[in-house]
Amino acid sequence: EVCVREPFIFPDNETKAYSTMALFFSFHFPLGQMTDLIYTEKELVQSLKEYIQAEESKLAAVKSWANKLDVLTLASTSDPEVYLAHPVNAYKLMKRLNTEWSELESLVLQDPSDGFISNMTVHRQYFPDEEDEKGAAKALMRLQDTYKLDSESFSKGKLPGVHHNAILTVDDCYDMGKTAYNEADYYHAVLWMQQALRQMDAGEEHVVSKADVLDYLSYSVYQMGDLPRAIELTRRLVAIDSSHQRAGGNLRYFEKLLSKQLKELNQEVQEPATEEPIQLGTYKRPKDYLPEREIYEGLCRGEGVKMTSARRSRLYCRYHDGNRNPRLLLQPMKEEDEWDSPHIVRYLNALSDSEIEKIKELAKPRLARATVRDPKTGILTTANYRVSKSAWLEGEEDPVIERVNQRIEDITGLTTQTAELLQIANYGVGGQYEPHFDFSRKDEPDAFKTLGTGNRVATFLNYVSMRIHGDLYVLNRYVSSVCPQGTAVFWYNLFRSGEGDYRTRHAACPVLVGCKWVSNKWIHERGQEFRRPCGLTEVD
Repeated sequence: EVCVREPFIFPDNETKAYSTMALFFSFHFPLGQMTDLIYTEKELVQSLKEYIQAEESKLAAVKSWANKLDVLTLASTSDPEVYLAHPVNAYKLMKRLNTEWSELESLVLQDPSDGFISNMTVHRQYFPDEEDEKGAAKALMRLQDTYKLDSESFSKGKLPGVHHNAILTVDDCYDMGKTAYNEADYYHAVLWMQQALRQMDAGEEHVVSKADVLDYLSYSVYQMGDLPRAIELTRRLVAIDSSHQRAGGNLRYFEKLLSKQLKELNQEVQEPATEEPIQLGTYKRPKDYLPEREIYEGLCRGEGVKMTSARRSRLYCRYHDGNRNPRLLLQPMKEEDEWDSPHIVRYLNALSDSEIEKIKELAKPRLARATVRDPKTGILTTANYRVSKSAWLEGEEDPVIERVNQRIEDITGLTTQTAELLQIANYGVGGQYEPHFDFSRKDEPDAFKTLGTGNRVATFLNYVSMRIHGDLYVLNRYVSSVCPQGTAVFWYNLFRSGEGDYRTRHAACPVLVGCKWVSNKWIHERGQEFRRPCGLTEVD
């Protein structure tokens, strides 16, 4: 069985202030709903074919009319008086002009597109919008950064674990670069405009002009601080289009700026622009809001702390019967120690195939824009940085959900009566959950106030379904191995003293290929007084 590693991140002291509102990125359409769009597109293609066939039938009928009338007018105009001397011809002329030409007019005015337009109108409400397209482009850039994939690999569809042909054209690469440019993300704008230019120079067909590509590329390169290359690219643009609106002014500005820099450095000779093509690593990616970005992405690439023999010797596997719980005596859970500090355990076959299908069936129609809990008010609200789809399932809705909740209670020994509802999340391509804590910290006293059940004492995470490549889970700078499809992991977020365990800062890496369904059960403090008694220290 293939296992999927997921990273957990050891927090440094400065990371303790980060909110529970972790950044959960995907775009608006998880793979489950994108599958429906595939079939919608197929239906629209069929509708388009029917429209084309109707147009062709109409055109054939009009052509038939034209050919017939061409023969008649050829005969009638050769000698109109002789032609009209025959009473039948005179009658037929009157008939044609009064009736048949009106029929032809009606035929021409027929609009076979009505059916196609109607079908489009019905389905358009489910189409992705501009924000979704932008989100999908950003997802590709996120994967590019995390897994160090160059633009050329993406454009040729060469991704790890992928056997399907999916290429990006010149115009696709240009649109990727333009999306980044419009977000003032000049780092990615350079990478994708350069790739568009590379494919152009290789002779690939394109709609966008080379001048447009050079325009965006030269300015983006300037924004990255590479004046010599910006000048070289702008000169190339001027050579293609000497009347370009901005090129001449930009060139003079760049040259003046470079001259000033050289003077300040006491250099008289301008160094020529490098001949090496721009690629991943040519420019340094700007820092962003996440201080542990490099550590996080390194872990996602499998560059985490390796399990030592000494540490592995402290990890065991066993059959777990929940302290002789009647429901687990005959079929105990297969429990494995995943990590010793903090203690994380893994349970194999925590969900059956039939339970997985039922959970997905119940969740799919309810998938909605995911919400986050505001740490100050405790109110669930949407946020621009969390655009995944999720659903919440109650135990009373279906026996399967009730059974899953009961199993979690039996395994952990903790009551789920005060736990949050079972959350089902569907990650699409590029979907990730950036480093976060599940519990609220001292600067977030009202995070779970409205629930009235205290803090999140523990997390039980089920892998409902996974058909992915490139999804890791990281905790404490350790890359954890978590087997997919029905496997679960469990850990405590709080010490017995009630203090948060900052070693549990964790993250889910971007899905490179495929999709992932997970269910979260966040167990709260209230009701655990006799099941997990409090202690005075932070030693569990």
